[in-house]
Amino acid sequence: MKKIVITGVTRGLGRALAEEFIRLGHTVAGCGRGAEGIMDLRLAHGAPHSFEVVDVANPTKVGIWAAKVLGPGEVPDLLINNAALMNNPAPLWKISADEFGRLMDVNLKGVANVIREFVPVMVAAKRGVIVNLSSGWGRSVSPEVAPYCATKWAIEGLTKALAEELPAGMAAVPLSPGTIDTAMLRQCWADGAASYQKAETWVKTAAPFILALGAKDNGRSLTVGGA
Repeated sequence: MKKIVITGVTRGLGRALAEEFIRLGHTVAGCGRGAEGIMDLRLAHGAPHSFEVVDVANPTKVGIWAAKVLGPGEVPDLLINNAALMNNPAPLWKISADEFGRLMDVNLKGVANVIREFVPVMVAAKRGVIVNLSSGWGRSVSPEVAPYCATKWAIEGLTKALAEELPAGMAAVPLSPGTIDTAMLRQCWADGAASYQKAETWVKTAAPFILALGAKDNGRSLTVGGA
């Protein structure tokens, strides 16, 4: 069984993945910004699972969380950077500097903060897979979501560069989940999101797909259920 670290576990894809991995018998250490969601997970899943309130944009808080998760000899088998924000849809010039900056802080800097704390022990052990959630909008674009597109295109490049820095046997994968009916999708597509599959359905394909990732996938831009 694997030790899996996931960010953004309080809702959407992160919550679905955490629940499914636990159901499959794996150990999950997760974080999220929502205290209520974290409490729900703690009540539903006790030790050896662990859940903490963490804003990944804050490197100090990420470091404190990592220190709790990484006990002596603990090495994550799978690190999933899922936490992300969507901008309120608008032309780029109408999006405030604060909103733009917050997306960069969470979607991009947050991933780097988590990698900085967890990946060194994985590199030392020369094993483990890092999955950075990308998007179709990390490989294409749409109007009114330019900040989100910018962060996900950056995740693609960051992950592919990281892949070249890892020792043999490890992998870093930029993974697009596909189009799923989540609160994030509803934020930009409103009721149109309802025509897509729910996270609870998606995860039945996504969890086995992610668990099967390995060194052969290092640096490959992949999509759940696809190539």
